[in-house]
Amino acid sequence: MSERDLDPLRLDVAALAKAAGELGGKWPLGQFVRLAGSVVRDAAPADQVEVSWRARGELRPMRGGEAEVWLHVAASTNLTVECQRCLRGVDVALSIERRFLFVHGEDTAAQLDADSEDDVMALTRALDRGELIEDELLLALPLVPRHDVCPIPLQAPLTESQGPDFDKPNPFAVLAVLKPSGRSN
Repeated sequence: MSERDLDPLRLDVAALAKAAGELGGKWPLGQFVRLAGSVVRDAAPADQVEVSWRARGELRPMRGGEAEVWLHVAASTNLTVECQRCLRGVDVALSIERRFLFVHGEDTAAQLDADSEDDVMALTRALDRGELIEDELLLALPLVPRHDVCPIPLQAPLTESQGPDFDKPNPFAVLAVLKPSGRSN
C-alpha cells in the first residue's frame, strides 16, 4: 500500500481492505467545519479540541463470488453544545463505531442499502475519510442536548403580579368587541 493510498482526503478503501490495513490518529476539531459550528461560543477553541479516529479495512471472502470490501470506522470527541433548557454550555461525549460495505456502482449500493442493516456505499478510489467521520459524528449529536440538572435555576413564567407588562391591554380584547353578543346556531 502506497502513501497515496493512505491520504486521509483520498483514501483508497479497496487497497486498505486488501492490505487489512488500519489507520488512526487525532485531528483538531477545526478541521471539521460543520461539527465545530455546533459548539457554543464560550467553549474551548476548535484547535484545542481533538477528534480521535481509526479506520480498518477488511476483505471478506464470499463463497462463489468476489470478496466484499468493508471499512470499520470509529471516532470520538467531547464537545460543548448549547443546553436547550438553560441555554448554557453542556458537555457531550460523542463516540461512533460504524461499518460500511463498499460495492461497485451507485445503483447497486442504493439497492443493497435499502435491504441491509449495514451502510452500503459505492466503492471509490478517493474516499474523503474526514468527511465520512464528520458526517457520522454529526448524526451522533443529541437532538435535544440538555443537562441532567441545569447549573442555574430555570425561571418560572411571570404572573400578573410580577411585572408591569401585564398592565397592557390584551390584544385579543379588540376582537371581543367585534363578536356578536347573542349566540344563534
